[in-house]
Order: sequence, then structure tokens, then C-alpha cells
Amino acid sequence: MSTVAGTSSSSSVTDNLSITKKTEVKKNTNELGQAAFLELMITQMNNQNPLSPQDNSEFVAQLAQFSSVEGLERLNTSFNSFVSNNALQASSLVGRSVTVESEKSSLVKGGIIAGSAELAHSTKNLSISIYDEKGALAQKIPVGEVPKGEMVFRWDGQNMEINGKLLDWEAKEDEAVAAGEYKFVVTADQDGKNEALKTSLSANVNSVTIGENGKLILNLAGIGPVESSKVKQFN
Repeated sequence: MSTVAGTSSSSSVTDNLSITKKTEVKKNTNELGQAAFLELMITQMNNQNPLSPQDNSEFVAQLAQFSSVEGLERLNTSFNSFVSNNALQASSLVGRSVTVESEKSSLVKGGIIAGSAELAHSTKNLSISIYDEKGALAQKIPVGEVPKGEMVFRWDGQNMEINGKLLDWEAKEDEAVAAGEYKFVVTADQDGKNEALKTSLSANVNSVTIGENGKLILNLAGIGPVESSKVKQFN
């Protein structure tokens, strides 16, 4: 009679697998999930004193308490996930330029400050005054006639561009400014009065922090902390 080689070895492996399955230990956990809670409650009901059964309202209260705790855990998990996602998105903003409502910004060497102002009426007399960090007037740029609507400007410290066209104006050599923080005041004749207009300026994002309730706070050069919800444009 021929003998099949390896039968004993195969049987041994099978036995080992069987033993492994029998001796496999489940991972312990201290968390009380929904299934465990229900199992515990059913066990409690089966083992209660039949002469003094537990009031139904007590079981209902236990269920309500469990549902409340479970809901809070899910909320915390969702919130932590939300904060983590916001942090990842925030990291990509560092070094970028954004536009927010502001009258101050920072000019870097070789860079520009872009801005805008909204005119309720057309004007023939609009000017932009630019002040340095000490409050001294650095430049006063006569823009002149501007139509109703949004006026967009770009300034590099020496030249000014209005609505995509280079203004026929250039700072004199002693008026050209260096890198630093500057304040912009845009004034125009509106409905018979000379008024200062609200301005929005571009600024670089130096860093990002996560504030209360997961809100993103952008720390902008020359402006300071600003909530991300107040950003008008990502440049």
C-alpha cells in the first residue's frame, strides 16, 4: 500500500490552526458600545426581582442617558475631524495673498498692494492718500475721473494702476517709498460731498491659527488677525 507523503505534516498544521482559533483572545476594550449596553440591560431585566420589578421609567431613563452620551461622543468625533480638515486646508494658505476689508497693508520689496473701493456714483475727483507707519503722508495720488462701481487699483510704491490701466502719474524720486506698512485713504466726490470710501486691500498670510469653535484665523502682514470668513478674495 502506498503512503501519501506529508499527511502527518498537513494534519499537524490543521491542528495548530484549530488550536489557534480556539485560543484566540479577543481584544479587550473599555468602551461600552450600543450592543454591550443593550446586552447589559437585558441581563439586568432577566435577573431582577420578580416580586419587585424595576419600573419601566427607569429603563427609559437609562436608554435616554445612553443615547445622550453616544450623541455627544459622535459630536466630538465629528468636531475633531472638522478641526483637523480645517487645519490641513489652513496650512495651504500660508504664504498666499488674500483680500480683506482694511485700510492698512504691508508692501514687500518688489511686491505690490492690490486694493479696491466701491463708488455709489461716478466721480471726477478721486484721490488716494498713502500714509507711512508713523502717520506721515507718503504720497497723494490724483486719480481724477472714475465711473460708478468697483474701482480696482494696484500700487508698487512708485506707480499706480487703476482698473487695469497705468495712471499717468509716477512718484518723484524723493516720493518713492520703501517696503513697510502703509495706510490708504481713498476720497471721492459722492452726491455733492467729498467722502472717504471703504477700502479692501491685499495682504500676505503669515500664519494661520484655529480659534474657538474651529474658526480659522488668518494672521495677515500689516493687518493682523482676521477670520477666514471675512476674506473677500484669495489671490
